[in-house]
Amino acid sequence: MKVWIPHPAGRGLIGELPPGVTVEVLEDPARQPSSPTGVRFWVPPFLAGPDAGALLAELPDLEVVQLLSAGADAWVGRVPEGVTLCDARGVHDSATAEWVVTAILSALRGFGPLARAQARGEWAFDEVAPTDELAGKRVLIVGAGSIGAAVRARLAPFEVTFTLVARTPRPAEEVHGVDELPALLPEADVVVLLVPLTEQTRGLVDEKFLAAMPDGALLVNAARGPVARTDALVAELASGRLRAALDVTDPEPLPADHPLWELPNVLLTPHVAGSVRGLLPRAYRLVGEQVRRFAAGEPLTNRVVDGY
Repeated sequence: MKVWIPHPAGRGLIGELPPGVTVEVLEDPARQPSSPTGVRFWVPPFLAGPDAGALLAELPDLEVVQLLSAGADAWVGRVPEGVTLCDARGVHDSATAEWVVTAILSALRGFGPLARAQARGEWAFDEVAPTDELAGKRVLIVGAGSIGAAVRARLAPFEVTFTLVARTPRPAEEVHGVDELPALLPEADVVVLLVPLTEQTRGLVDEKFLAAMPDGALLVNAARGPVARTDALVAELASGRLRAALDVTDPEPLPADHPLWELPNVLLTPHVAGSVRGLLPRAYRLVGEQVRRFAAGEPLTNRVVDGY
């Protein structure tokens, strides 16, 4: 059985594999390490482009696609029938949660304007002081999965109160359903988006969603850009009524002349929430566990099922 992975370092991180399992590195889809025949387990790159997706049709023996990303929206509906698609749920929890906490604190404490003032060599005390604080804030987490739980755990010491929302309500865990958002948004000082991109979540953050947020509230998007309607977001943020911290945008990358760059109440990062030095070891630990399960005929974890 052949396993194709995208990183040379993955060979040393994947761990011991059963006899008969061969690991080959495919960094460039145009330069395959061997014949695609016999490749039963494939790990695409983190941000696989169209060329990587086209490779699906060239792997006649493929049985498993194991993603390195927590989101599978780019792959749902593209994987051939009979091929199991798995995501990397859990791998990005700590890194993404840290970004969310950092983004919230940076936005509330005015680090964006202060960084711009530093670049100009200006002592901007009067420009930002007094800043806002996180203590006492009401945080609404939209996406109560493993990353949502990690965000909650890291924000808990900051004396905030939480409301969690998921696609399906879980009353026993005090998790609300998405249909309750209109009533919950007016009570939130900080709204954190952590949902996968699906047909149900595409455009979730629209004019009505934003209008329901109270004056001065902060929207944090660590999900996917198309979860928010960009035109609605720009219009609301340009008014100055809300603030935003965005790791993802639509389009992405964001063009240099896009109005989001110029808004003083927006903190932008280039989709780096999960990009940390410890990512590859965690990712390939999961890959190794999955390959060993597959070789042993055991059920795989993190399967992406219908209704993702």
